Amino acid sequence: MGETRKRGRKPKPKPATEEETASQDYSIASIDDADSLPATTTTTTTAEAVEPNDPDSQRSRRGRPKKIKVASPERRSSRLADSNGDCVAAAELIPKWEGAVKVVPSMDAVVKVFCVHTEPNFSLPWQRKRQYSSSSSGFLVGGRRVLTNAHSVEHYTQVKLKKRGSDTKYLATVLAIGTECDIAMLTVSDDEFWEGVSPVEFGDMPALQDAVTVVGYPIGGDTISVTSGVVSRMEILSYVHGSTELLGLQIDAAINSGNSGGPALNDKGKCVGIAFQSLKHEDVENIGYVIPTPVILHFIQDYEKNGAYTGFPILGVEWQKMENPDLRMSMGMGPDKKGVRIRRIEPTAPESHVLKPSDIILSFDGVNIANDGTVPFRHGERIGFSYLVSQKYTGDRAQVKVLRNSQILEFNIKLATHKRLVPAHIKGRPPSYYIIAGFVFTAVSVPYLRSEYGKDYEFDAPVKLLNKHLHSMAQSVDEQLVVVSQVLVSDINIGYEDIVNTQVLAFNGKPVKNLKNLASMVESCDDEYLKFDLEYQQIVVLKASTAKAATLDILTTHCIPSAMSEDLNT
Repeated sequence: MGETRKRGRKPKPKPATEEETASQDYSIASIDDADSLPATTTTTTTAEAVEPNDPDSQRSRRGRPKKIKVASPERRSSRLADSNGDCVAAAELIPKWEGAVKVVPSMDAVVKVFCVHTEPNFSLPWQRKRQYSSSSSGFLVGGRRVLTNAHSVEHYTQVKLKKRGSDTKYLATVLAIGTECDIAMLTVSDDEFWEGVSPVEFGDMPALQDAVTVVGYPIGGDTISVTSGVVSRMEILSYVHGSTELLGLQIDAAINSGNSGGPALNDKGKCVGIAFQSLKHEDVENIGYVIPTPVILHFIQDYEKNGAYTGFPILGVEWQKMENPDLRMSMGMGPDKKGVRIRRIEPTAPESHVLKPSDIILSFDGVNIANDGTVPFRHGERIGFSYLVSQKYTGDRAQVKVLRNSQILEFNIKLATHKRLVPAHIKGRPPSYYIIAGFVFTAVSVPYLRSEYGKDYEFDAPVKLLNKHLHSMAQSVDEQLVVVSQVLVSDINIGYEDIVNTQVLAFNGKPVKNLKNLASMVESCDDEYLKFDLEYQQIVVLKASTAKAATLDILTTHCIPSAMSEDLNT
């Protein structure tokens, strides 16, 4: 007869086996935490429950915790008992952690980068700001080198690296910083750092919808983090740190603060890029950007070729699309010709000697340029022709075919880096300054504008400075935009206190070429008066003898060590 039950009472549960009890107490831990599982995820098995010759059981009897991972319900039920009904050891039931770690061996080459920064104070150029610390990611490559982002070690005072699973931080040396491509190269002299870790291998550039995994140390924890996504776009991107445009990948994996410098790996564990920035906007989410392998390899080969980073060359021209049929016809372009029209040429660029405004660029190094400025990239894709230029190295030559006055001409052009009137970076050097009678003169740069007007300097800075920054071209390699940064108030400069960030055009009738030129003219001036011609038809006149005498007292009052920066003394 069947077992009878009383109404309203539940049957007593059968006692669970040790394996079932153990499995109910375990939670799945991440791979990164495999070496440091919390107490709730470990247990010690008794001698009676395991085979006496099992080496794992010997560890268990010594009281050391056994690290296990929960098996699927089907696997547990099929292995709970053998043919004789005896219990199977938990060590045999659960797979080893080591097997899971080997799935992504490239993760061991990812390191955490600790940097102490001491930024210059561009508004008070004779001093530096308070130091601060940051952490980011990096990864080992061949030749005992480590790659990370340039902004991760910008204005560094000290850089340390820590390997995954290690408790030691190793001092690093910065070999090269590429501001345009936002990549930095480091090395570590301690041999112990390189033991037991294989460098990351580089893979081919991924296609759209290829899976990528970003590995790094973002905020929110101290251990390694992995986010996955796919390549969603490939085009010429604006690199925020270097204010340049180079090839970039857009992915839909989360890239947060601290991920910078970490590798993006393909499904074979090879590096296809470096995480470096993300798009922060209320209308978007999970849009991250990766520096692709062509840019990375260009940086590495540039360093190996020249012993230093020399930069990415550009074709120093501004151009206009030729999509309008009437415009093409007026320029003598038939249906078989396509290209872009040159608007302006950088006076400091080597091509300024051969190219002319209104030339139509038809091809670059044998690759035809379309009317919208694009060239074939891969199957079904087109990309801006500046990509072809960025593949070259500084000093390389390229064949440029142009249409001029209905004639086709070819030029062999030497490529060079870009010289900007308002530079995007001063490449780690302290800012220059010169002080006379309380007037602080300095050269304008993007970091200076950001220091004076904040991150929205493109909206808040004076219109004339912005116009120079966005549209003016340097007429010579050493030309600078010199301004009166501020006036340190003293009896000698009464009435001039409100002059702030106003360009200096001339001194005693002579045009000001750069800051060093201005300092030299003032220091060697034998005239009775110092006369500065400023923007907006404003002038400053000071008596030379009293101005130079008052300078020393002003420096002492404001604790300024010198009237000019060291680079102006040489």
